[in-house]
Formats: sequence, C-alpha cells, structure tokens
Amino acid sequence: MQQSAVPELAHTHTRPVHWLATATAVAGVVALSSVLQPNPATAAQTAGPEPQHAPAAAAPPDPAHVDFPLECGPVKAIVVKKAAGDLDGDGSPETVAVVHCDSPMGTPPDGVYVLTRAKDTATPRLVATLVDPKDSITVSDIAVRDGAVEADLLGYSSDDVPRCCPDVKDNAKWQWKNGAFARSAPSAARSV
Repeated sequence: MQQSAVPELAHTHTRPVHWLATATAVAGVVALSSVLQPNPATAAQTAGPEPQHAPAAAAPPDPAHVDFPLECGPVKAIVVKKAAGDLDGDGSPETVAVVHCDSPMGTPPDGVYVLTRAKDTATPRLVATLVDPKDSITVSDIAVRDGAVEADLLGYSSDDVPRCCPDVKDNAKWQWKNGAFARSAPSAARSV
C-alpha cells in the first residue's frame, strides 16, 4: 500500500456542520454589509464661467389661431394634420396645416396651407395655399423634410367617382424658390 504525499485531513470531508458554518458566515457578511453603508456622496462645483446656452428655437405657428379661407357653412374648419419645419431657410419654423370642414358625412376635401409668424409678433399668418379644397383632394400624409413639404394626395379620376372613394393617388413636393412655393415633384398620379 502506498502512502499519499498529502496526509488525510479531517476538514477535507464535508459534513452538515461545515455547511451550517459556511451559511452562517455568508449570512453574517450580508447582514453586516446592509448595516454598514458608505456616507452619501457630496460634490461641489468650482466656480467657473457660466455655460453658454443656445437660443431657444422658436415654436412653429399654431394653426388653432388662424382663420382659414374655407366656406364650411354651419360646421367649422378643423386641422386634421400638421407638420413643421424651416421651409424658407430663415431659421424660424413654418407650419403646414391640412384643414377641411368638419363634415358629419362623406370625405370633405382638404386644403393645405403654410403658416408663418412675423418676427415682431407671435400671431401666425397664412402665407400660401398648396392645395385648394376646390380641387377635391384628400391628403393622406404630410411631412416637412429637408426644407420641403411632401404629401400623399388622393383624388378622383372623374366626377362620376363617388366622393367617398378616391381612385387616384399622387405624391407631391413643394419647395420655397424665388419667393414662392413651387411644386418640384411632377405629378405621378396613378389609379388605386
């Protein structure tokens, strides 16, 4: 029989008392760590130059304060969609509003209007009509991207098509050029 180079040690054989001692030690460490907490951190800033704040961006004009050129009879004109962005490059945002009469039935035609605000007043004013309600167009989506107004338009191929169900889809894009909004996307009307 060969003898081991390492003598047998009594503590190398685990017994329930060993597990109990280990569990008690771990519980004691956890309990002690919850009682002994570090002091709250304190920090003081040294006096220095005041941070430079960028000027607050002007809010886009609110279409709720504009009288739109719609003849709605006994119902009122409502803004159904809007988008904002700097369309003329002056650093102040404009608002593009999609407006129609609040008709209880049918699909009322939309008007698309551009609103701006004079530098000396907070009152918004209408500066352009991109889509006239007389054209019987419905706007399904509107956005301002890269200084241009983009819209998805729904219309009718003829007067025989019921006004509830537009059958022509068109994409439009307007940009501010030479003091006016010019439609830069050619008509890509297609049947739906």
